[in-house]
Amino acid sequence: MPTFQYEAMDNTGTEVKDTIDAPSEAEAQTMIKSKGFYVTKISEKGTKKAAGKKGGGAKTAAPAKKKPVRKKGGFTFGGVSQKKLCTFTRQLSTLQDAGLPILRSLRILEGQAKPGVLKSSLSGVIEDVESGNTLSEAMAKQPKCFDGLYVNMVKAGEAGGALEVILQRLAEFKERGQSLKRKVQGAMIYPCAVVGVATLIVGFIMYFIIPKFKKIFMDFGTELPPMTNLLIFISDNVVKYFYLAPAIPFALYLMIKLIRKNKTGAFVIDWIALRVPLMGKIIEKTIIARTSRTLGTLIASGVPILEGLIISRDTAGNAVFVRAFQNVYNAIREGESMAVPLKEARICDDMVVNMVDVGEETGALDTMLYKIADVYDEEVAVLVDGLVSMLEPIMVVVLGLIVGFIVIALFMPLVKLLNDLS
Repeated sequence: MPTFQYEAMDNTGTEVKDTIDAPSEAEAQTMIKSKGFYVTKISEKGTKKAAGKKGGGAKTAAPAKKKPVRKKGGFTFGGVSQKKLCTFTRQLSTLQDAGLPILRSLRILEGQAKPGVLKSSLSGVIEDVESGNTLSEAMAKQPKCFDGLYVNMVKAGEAGGALEVILQRLAEFKERGQSLKRKVQGAMIYPCAVVGVATLIVGFIMYFIIPKFKKIFMDFGTELPPMTNLLIFISDNVVKYFYLAPAIPFALYLMIKLIRKNKTGAFVIDWIALRVPLMGKIIEKTIIARTSRTLGTLIASGVPILEGLIISRDTAGNAVFVRAFQNVYNAIREGESMAVPLKEARICDDMVVNMVDVGEETGALDTMLYKIADVYDEEVAVLVDGLVSMLEPIMVVVLGLIVGFIVIALFMPLVKLLNDLS
């Protein structure tokens, strides 16, 4: 009787590695499932070929005929934009829903993809699937394109035999994330453009105009008021250290990146970011919306809650939330509910905690998490609109003060000079 090696997860999310004797792979999976384990990989002892659970294995099994060696996409830089990945996921979901084999679907999408990271990754995925790997295993080998969330949801779809449904959920999840991102970016274009143009104009005045007035004042020997002296001092430093204008922001960016390499430093910076008036609220609610939708999508797809928490933690992008999710993960492993450590973490308001509590009691945690994400998406949109509305008068006042300061500082000695001449 053949012996099968397998890797699985129990109900607590603990990884289990063991062997089992069974007449066939299908019966081995059934026996492992009867023990309460979730199979992630199984292979016959003594062979290198591994297969996922029966849900996705049927579509991703290696074909009988030997395929010619595929040409790899080549070395590429960077990653895949979320917009391209979102389009790819929607197209793959449509092709799977139409009943096409997974290999044919992947070849179609690879053929229409433009040269780049996505095309190269799809070439690697197709080659691995043809070699006998499951789709999730093949995608896991392409981290530039497919992150942990993507891979685990595909794995859950293969395990449950509903890959097309999971891909549809994944496409909807990414489309919602892209929609929120576009709203925030679109709202910030105008303020950033105004600030950028104003900075260039003021820099031009300081570098080219003020020195000419300074020469006029020096030629006439006029005694300058303190305001004019301050303006000339600023202009002299701009002319002398103009190369620092791009260097200072870059240095600050580099310093923050270096500080974030340290866990304590990253926590302090992210904590400060969450305390910035208005912007902190936008960051907080954006993270809650993203992580809630991520966790809800994973739970609805059949991924164990502990594994879902780890993936959601990695998508937070904020050290304060990462630490909070880790505490929730540890508490659930010890047998507590999710609501209690979430309340103790103080990263979200009471509405979120109560909705999570109700979701756990009713067994509809994924539905509650979706509702939380929808509510916070709307709140983020409202806050961004409010921030833009508030920035416009603030920018007008600040620019007015800067222009007024320059005009007054230049005209005060001119008026004094005209009075002296008269």
